[in-house]
Amino acid sequence: MGKQQVLIIGYVWVEPNSSAAGSRMMQLIEQFLQQNWKITFASPAQKSENALSLNSLGIEEVSIELNNTSFDNFIKDLQPTIVLFDRFMMEEQFGWRVAENCPNAIRILDTEDLHFLRKTRHLQLKKGEKFTNEALLKSDDAKREIAAILRCDMSLIISTYEMGLLKSVFNIDESLLYYLPFLLNKIDETQVKNWKTFEEREHFVFIGNFFHKPNVDAVLTLKTKIWKEIRKNLPKAEVHIYGAYANQQINQLHNKKEGFIINGFAEDAKEVVKKARVVLAPLNFGAGIKGKLTEAMICGTPSVTTSIGAEGMSESILWNGFIEDDFSDFAFMSSELYKNKSMWKNYQEIGIEIINHIYDKEKNGSLFINRIKEIQENLETHRTQNFLGSLLQHQTLQATKFMSKWIEAKNK
Repeated sequence: MGKQQVLIIGYVWVEPNSSAAGSRMMQLIEQFLQQNWKITFASPAQKSENALSLNSLGIEEVSIELNNTSFDNFIKDLQPTIVLFDRFMMEEQFGWRVAENCPNAIRILDTEDLHFLRKTRHLQLKKGEKFTNEALLKSDDAKREIAAILRCDMSLIISTYEMGLLKSVFNIDESLLYYLPFLLNKIDETQVKNWKTFEEREHFVFIGNFFHKPNVDAVLTLKTKIWKEIRKNLPKAEVHIYGAYANQQINQLHNKKEGFIINGFAEDAKEVVKKARVVLAPLNFGAGIKGKLTEAMICGTPSVTTSIGAEGMSESILWNGFIEDDFSDFAFMSSELYKNKSMWKNYQEIGIEIINHIYDKEKNGSLFINRIKEIQENLETHRTQNFLGSLLQHQTLQATKFMSKWIEAKNK
């Protein structure tokens, strides 16, 4: 294959310091850059001041519009060989235009995490119901996201749990799915030597982007159901809450007297986590894999989370701390981990093992690039075998095309 032209259609501009989704996108971009592929990043979103300048990496940035034929002209000129959709909403908006204007480009969907899984869990939690696969099967969001997966040639799935779910509950053919967790550097001796010791670290930390509802919910849970218990066991300990886009609901939880400190956006999240003794992440709903928890491992900081938090993240390896769904157990184990040096050291070691075994960038990255090339070489056969996908592509093309043209005409 000659030099590839990659078009990434971003739901938002890349903010690696604000969210795990931003770091994930940078990891994919890095893989393409290593291949010396030409990259264009296009997005219909507004740029915020936290967005990274991709131009500095030799990547062309283009603003695109929804429901506008200007995109057709743009993509016809560009003629990409690979189109990556950042989340299913971008595939819904632009997928049919890509299929129509450059049919030979391989279409890849980066799910980030399964949105319908997170939304259904949130809904059931609000209603006080137990989470079920039946609810997923009834969800309209699931229908939209699964349709996008079927229309693409390859969908990147971030956790082993989500891979299992798509195959067993939704019967998606494995040839359309590709398990690709975060792509991280291995932790080496030098890094470990530079970590602060148990004695040099203090306090608990929570870090997360507050545009993301599970993070808002987790901090409220920490404040109302867990922190008092921890504070009873450890009267001098504090918990420091960091994250971009904190709203008033979060800011008003700040209480110095109780040791509950709201700090706002962290310029360098890793620096913050490296100084903390324990990361807390009482997540009640969510999906995908949690950047805050891989970050904890990279910083040598054990963590306490829920089964939702740790889901699909460590395969058969133990967790680098504790997984507790009962909040009084959560508080008790957090305090124990904070006080017990040998236990703490042991869990720090397990964190290293998880990162080096599961998230190895070198190994996972080259397998990913090979899979792209493999599909490209057999694209026609690959698509012929995905009959449901071509059926959906056909139906969507008809329906979406007319809807979009109608909106465009109306906007004029």
